[in-house]
Amino acid sequence: MTRKKTILLVEDDVNLSELVKLRLEQENFNVTAVHDGVKMFSVIQKTKPDLIILDVMLPKIDGFKLCGLLKNYDQYKDVPVIIFTARSGLESKALAKEMGGDAYIQKPFDAKVLIEKINDLLKRYQNRSSPTVI
Repeated sequence: MTRKKTILLVEDDVNLSELVKLRLEQENFNVTAVHDGVKMFSVIQKTKPDLIILDVMLPKIDGFKLCGLLKNYDQYKDVPVIIFTARSGLESKALAKEMGGDAYIQKPFDAKVLIEKINDLLKRYQNRSSPTVI
């Protein structure tokens, strides 16, 4: 039996966070949700996530900066990060890639697309062939 993959969801909209969490749990993922980036750093050490879903517009520190910080830590640089945002446009996508984001999902989102992206990234990182798939 394979262990459930753990996802850390960083989303300040509590209702959306609960919705995403429930949907991912239906897909047999363990999900821990936090509502700001500062809290993320205290939780990440305990949960040791296999993947992080990171909102951009967060209180205290934005998701782009958080992604950049994560990718500069040796222990987290190989954890795939999905940038999860209402922002659209090439600039936002380019910044996500520049900061080390592995995928970009725009809100409103299709749950099926999110789940496919999660599974794709988990497979890519598991196989150590982790090209950026934004």
